Amino acid sequence: MEEIRVGGGILPLDKPSGPTSHDMVARARKALGLRRVGHSGTLDPFATGLLLLCLGPATRLAEYLQGLPKTYLATALLGVSTDSLDLDGSVTEQRGVPESLDTVAVSAALASFVGEYGQVPPQFSAKKVGGEAMHRKARRGESVLLPPVAVTVHDAELVSFDSPEAVFRITCSAGTYVRSLARDLGDRLGTGAHLVALRRERIGALTVSDALPADRLDDPEAVVDHAITPLESMAHLPTLELTPAEGRRIQNGQSLSAEDVEAGGAGDMPEGTVVLSLAGRLLAVAEAADGLLLPRKVFPQAVPGRPDSEPVQS
Repeated sequence: MEEIRVGGGILPLDKPSGPTSHDMVARARKALGLRRVGHSGTLDPFATGLLLLCLGPATRLAEYLQGLPKTYLATALLGVSTDSLDLDGSVTEQRGVPESLDTVAVSAALASFVGEYGQVPPQFSAKKVGGEAMHRKARRGESVLLPPVAVTVHDAELVSFDSPEAVFRITCSAGTYVRSLARDLGDRLGTGAHLVALRRERIGALTVSDALPADRLDDPEAVVDHAITPLESMAHLPTLELTPAEGRRIQNGQSLSAEDVEAGGAGDMPEGTVVLSLAGRLLAVAEAADGLLLPRKVFPQAVPGRPDSEPVQS
């Protein structure tokens, strides 16, 4: 637990229905005795499932985790629309569900969303318009015409259809609202719909089956068993292992050239965002461009050979 307090970590948490994501952050701060706790993507209060808590210095990694694809198990109630697009809203329309609507038709409609499509965000959402979150405007009765946003549905599968409920699994890009997809599915079927259950099963390669149950947040041993290191959490990005000499340069804010890296045995330099490690621990996140490695975020770590042998704070 002390290592997490010093070096940080990512804690996959199985969020229950009811509390907000912010509530779970507050619980973690209190239970773990940490001042710095954040998360890498909000879940609505009624939703359950995988919430990645960023602990200590690892809060600075949240932006690199937010863009990962996500997988959800969702249940849409066809025939009834609500203003919030979920079960917490007020009913705005009831169309009913034709008896002729079957699994084949629902599955085909769901599959039609695979690929990129323009999705209109919910009125009740954290999306900001004029510097204010939409949900605040919506609660005052204000309605704003929101333009469609390009999102990507990587995969969509109908798990079951027992009219009027359709259970489906979807893997989608960051920024996709499953509530909006449930609405769009209902519109495509001519019935209307709203979301009545949502569970996030996966973020990138991390699954809810490996997450800590929320009621064990105050169990230090369980937290340590479920937490992953900052370096492990960045496995979706190219990683270069540096030598101590290279590590000292990075921690001093200096860049490394492709020649430096290759001579040090780190391998060929990739392009774009790169993770830099030293002795199997996260040292920095850098940007590789034009043959240079430019440190963007450097993390506290003792580097062999430093005169003071103390971690550099950045």
